[in-house]
Amino acid sequence: MPESVGDGLDRALEAAFTRPVPKSAQTRMRYLVRQLKGTKAVAELLGVSQRTVERYVAGQLKRPRKDLADRLEREVRKRWQPQVRARAKQKAASTDGLVLSTRARFGFAAAPGTTDDARIRDITQALPPHWAARLFTARDQGATEQQLQRITADGLAETYFRAGDTRAHGLDVRFTDVERIDIDL
Repeated sequence: MPESVGDGLDRALEAAFTRPVPKSAQTRMRYLVRQLKGTKAVAELLGVSQRTVERYVAGQLKRPRKDLADRLEREVRKRWQPQVRARAKQKAASTDGLVLSTRARFGFAAAPGTTDDARIRDITQALPPHWAARLFTARDQGATEQQLQRITADGLAETYFRAGDTRAHGLDVRFTDVERIDIDL
């Protein structure tokens, strides 16, 4: 399955966590119950009965089925250490930027009559803070994966291919077939 820019952003933020994410089903359920302020909201979120949530919190149930375990982990990770996550986003968007390492197909469109066929490239490039801010803002506003890829392509076009507009003016970069994407803050 090809990797997504959104997943790369999530992994980058998780690397900033100062404490490990809860591992057992009981501690994960307790965390969600505290965050959502009740077992009923957690039950609706996970698609199980309220009584099932209560049993996990009490320790009567210990091993959720695979689909429930996956939903439980995803929801806890999404909410874990929101202040640490916000600080990491702010730092990347204001001072540090981010480092993007990818293996994907890049193609180009330039002035009329000139093109370059797409090919797989391995690229590792630092993106300045304003590109990090654009990516995180788009992600927070519910951008699609195509929109995130377009922002990433624009950032790589500016910093890698056009070298800050010192060369290849007007080059339009197409970023497709992402095989791997790693983002570091």
